[in-house]
Amino acid sequence: MLQNPRILLRPLGAAVLLALGLTTAAQTVAPGPARPPDALSPAFHKQRRELLRQALPPRSVAVLFAAPVRNRANDVNYVYHQNPDFYYLTGYEEPEAVLVLFAEPQTLGGQPGVTEALFVQPRDPAREQWTGRRLGAEGARRELQIQFVADNRDFARAGIRWADFAQLAYLPLPTDVRDAPHDSADLYDLLATFRRQAILPPPPEPALAEARQVLLQYGATNEAQMLGYLRSAARQSPAVAQDAQIKQYLAATTSAQRQAAAQTFGRYDGGLVLDAALDQLRAVKTPEELVLLRRAVRISAVGQQEVMKAAHPGMGEREMQGLHEFVYRKYGAEFEGYPSIVGAGANGCILHYETNSKPQVGNELVLMDCGAEYRGYSADVTRTIPPSGRFSPAQRQIYELVLAAQEAGFAACRPGADFQSPGQAAQKVIAAGLRRLGIITRDEQMRRYFPHGTSHHLGLNVHDRGGAGPLVAGNVITVEPGIYIPENSPCDPKWWNIGVRIEDDVLITATGYENLSREAPRTVADIEALMARPSALEGFKLPELE
Repeated sequence: MLQNPRILLRPLGAAVLLALGLTTAAQTVAPGPARPPDALSPAFHKQRRELLRQALPPRSVAVLFAAPVRNRANDVNYVYHQNPDFYYLTGYEEPEAVLVLFAEPQTLGGQPGVTEALFVQPRDPAREQWTGRRLGAEGARRELQIQFVADNRDFARAGIRWADFAQLAYLPLPTDVRDAPHDSADLYDLLATFRRQAILPPPPEPALAEARQVLLQYGATNEAQMLGYLRSAARQSPAVAQDAQIKQYLAATTSAQRQAAAQTFGRYDGGLVLDAALDQLRAVKTPEELVLLRRAVRISAVGQQEVMKAAHPGMGEREMQGLHEFVYRKYGAEFEGYPSIVGAGANGCILHYETNSKPQVGNELVLMDCGAEYRGYSADVTRTIPPSGRFSPAQRQIYELVLAAQEAGFAACRPGADFQSPGQAAQKVIAAGLRRLGIITRDEQMRRYFPHGTSHHLGLNVHDRGGAGPLVAGNVITVEPGIYIPENSPCDPKWWNIGVRIEDDVLITATGYENLSREAPRTVADIEALMARPSALEGFKLPELE
């Protein structure tokens, strides 16, 4: 890998690049990156912006920032991934940008009637030769069809009078952003400009910012875990312990009080209305979104099929992971929606096991929780298989119990049903089944072996935006019951190290549901039949390495 002079020489700036002759290819850099032909259309993003703008209170303004660039090591950054909210509203996939939406038209840069403004990083042929093409203001205006577009350097002097608005709506501002010395309008500077001009309070201490974010996401639905998390955070951070609203949540004595308290948290920095509106919009997928989401799910289902056919006891966890991800790339998926989970035996009992380092899976069940990301939309499909091709009697009993729980969860998926209904239905089946097998003696012990929820929204995030209220047509959720019995559990050792999760991606329809990931086999008979078939990957042989 070539060292990137933008990072290596950034204290010296663009003058050094010029001196080194690194702009000689400037004329060969095309004007902006090409958009995939099946990407979301500019009309989609424009409609989303307008719907969000209409949800704003009178005399308000909404501000959203692009995601930070994240450093992996030294002069190597992670592949950039846009803030999903920002992408949803703009289609812009580059960093160092800010979007402003006005509830009422404003005059900006001498242009009257402006309701939306995007400030983007400028064209820079020298840097584009190293880090990729940029749209620039002109390209963003042309490709994204946003009403007012300017260089991000113009944000500080745009003349937006923040104090004139009745409300500023914005999501939590990132606080761990690097300041690039060579760039006077990177995300660090854009945030500093906004904080200074809008006269915002200083950012909260990181532990408090994290606690507030977790409360916002999970405070109303995961009370037991939330209480434990908050008490631990309060012991470690005085800022968390002294926060008035966190104290209110911890002091509540009933579930109803805690849920009421959680609803008041919102975004401490004025973004409650923005957050609620984005939840509502993104929770209901449009036909255009469903085209991409269906493809991501189908790619993931084919990945499960191919690994089932190729699997054998001598295969390693990481090799199985690689086969899933090879299929994703073969079908044009850009990324994984989340780190692939491939866990054999005891590793399958770790809910978010991501190491995938066991060199041979042997005859233990392998849990494969993997999902492709296609044009930003993530699938989330889990299957559990026996590498030998046949379930043992104990493995089969646990597997079929989880499958029955999933069927009960499916039956609860319909418009108007409470978001928790699939999980509640699955829990009843698993509790009864574990009692029948002698693994537990009381229903409440079920949570030892089934400790997670059954459903979450799916979309631009694998755990996507969307509330916990009644299901509506257009929601896409997961149904993913599981049973995990680690070694030394208080039950017969024949059950130890069996971990099973079955997860499908479900579209709520006008009359019920559609299982989008149904192409990946789920029943014992179908899995064993597919694993007996030859794999297209069997002829792929690499030379041995000494």
